[in-house]
Amino acid sequence: MDTHEDEVTIDDAAVVWSVATEEISERLVEQPLVVVMHGRGSHENDLAQLFPLLPAGCVYASLRAPLSGAPYGLGGWTWFTASGANGPERASVDAAVAAVIAWLDRAEGRFGAPPAIAALGFSQGGMMSIELMRAAPHRFAAAVNLSGASAHGAVAGDEVLAARRPPLFWGRDVADPIIDAAAIARTEEFVPAHFDVTARLYPGIAHSISQEELVEVSGFLVEALRLDGAVA
Repeated sequence: MDTHEDEVTIDDAAVVWSVATEEISERLVEQPLVVVMHGRGSHENDLAQLFPLLPAGCVYASLRAPLSGAPYGLGGWTWFTASGANGPERASVDAAVAAVIAWLDRAEGRFGAPPAIAALGFSQGGMMSIELMRAAPHRFAAAVNLSGASAHGAVAGDEVLAARRPPLFWGRDVADPIIDAAAIARTEEFVPAHFDVTARLYPGIAHSISQEELVEVSGFLVEALRLDGAVA
């Protein structure tokens, strides 16, 4: 399915923030922003449920993916058009990444720029967290990839990313039934060469997020974003 350019846009009105709108600007003066991205066929309220389980001292913004899942037999929303043999087509990934960066530009224009930005996502959203770092390696301080993989193909920011080696948390089940072996192999080759990786395996979680994993993600964010360690 071809996607029109005007469809690949983040809906500002659908963003779920961890704080009231009137508090966002004041909080972002001192607190990092964590951009949160759900998986395929889900929605912005899904991972927003995790806000109370993640460290305080951040502002969290959960985005709705830009594409309806209906054309692919899904409810909810998806970040990419249908995948090929190597996963999502590079053009579809780049369009989704550009949409998030354009949203971030708008958010900073409205609320001000935070001292640091991290990307956190599950499944397709996990891929987005890595791909945002690849596209804008100087803009993002850290990434969290939960049960996701990297996309195929080269990106202009890869050389800069490899030189910077920002922190990346990658958590998954080795028996994940959704992410195929080729995507895992691609990611296992790519991320150590471009990130300072904290890789964790959680046997038995399949394609999901566990309480143990959230505890480790929280510790990762505290260190990567230099927080005080409190939980909201």
